[in-house]
Amino acid sequence: MKVLLPFQAMNQYAEHVPAAYRASACGPVTAASILLYHEGVAPGIGPLYKYLGTTPIGLSAFCLIRRLRKMAWPRYDIKRVRTTEQIKLQLDAGYPLAVKFDRYFSMRWCQKTTFAYHWVPLIGYEETPDDLLLYIHDNGQKNRPSKLRAVSFRENRGVLSFVQISPVSKSDK
Repeated sequence: MKVLLPFQAMNQYAEHVPAAYRASACGPVTAASILLYHEGVAPGIGPLYKYLGTTPIGLSAFCLIRRLRKMAWPRYDIKRVRTTEQIKLQLDAGYPLAVKFDRYFSMRWCQKTTFAYHWVPLIGYEETPDDLLLYIHDNGQKNRPSKLRAVSFRENRGVLSFVQISPVSKSDK
């Protein structure tokens, strides 16, 4: 089975991202792009960077969840997702997730992974006989826009953290 959401990615090196924040803006850009997907408008990256508590070395999942909840509650359900079944349910329902690759704080310095440390929007998946492919947007680089990539869940499993940022339905309130 394959799921791929129609998603407009953002670039953390774009002109609207303050130059001082660009190298470490992947977390706020990921959150803003998911909010853009849901609402059609994204918060400013500079203010979001500060509000979420992002630093030059990045953004923890704890800070993203805690501070984004304060900003977006009660409209959004924001929490850590721990199983592949929960991930697939969110994507099947049409909700992208924020995913963090973190080789450093997961103590897997030598594991070969797609990224050493990076937040990206997860917008789809494909089940294969021996793996689960995750479709992500990589948030771009200095000289190129964000691009869609398929990465192996199996190869990155030990360094991944998933955060659900989904609208609360009226029946859940």
